Amino acid sequence: MMEAVVKLVDGLRFVAEGSSGHSLVMDGDPRFGGSDSAPRPTELVLMGLGGCTGMDVISILRKKRQEVKGLEIAVKGKRAESHPKAFTEIEIEYTVTGKGVSEDAVRRAVELSMDRYCSVKATLEGVAKITYSYRIREE
Repeated sequence: MMEAVVKLVDGLRFVAEGSSGHSLVMDGDPRFGGSDSAPRPTELVLMGLGGCTGMDVISILRKKRQEVKGLEIAVKGKRAESHPKAFTEIEIEYTVTGKGVSEDAVRRAVELSMDRYCSVKATLEGVAKITYSYRIREE
């Protein structure tokens, strides 16, 4: 079982520590008592999604022996107007930079991540409409 402990520091600033021993800080919007010193929890959801799928995609591309020099994942989320203001739409755009990277390899790596491997995407599925696209930049 995975675990996390989240502790109040001050204001709306919290420190979260995972069972891996790593920690991070979260903070709230100054309009609501936060000090804007760290990402919001909802931003961390988008960051977690980007990190999860990014790890899948780069691992698959490396196994396919693609010459990837960089991978950037831009994640944008639209939230509902009323509380709890859940994400309703999330867009993911992958930018793969490399030399002679196969479009088929990128497409397949992204599909595998989205359809099979990314647990964060699977958790959000059904809550938000998730769309994705990719592009390849030749280095």
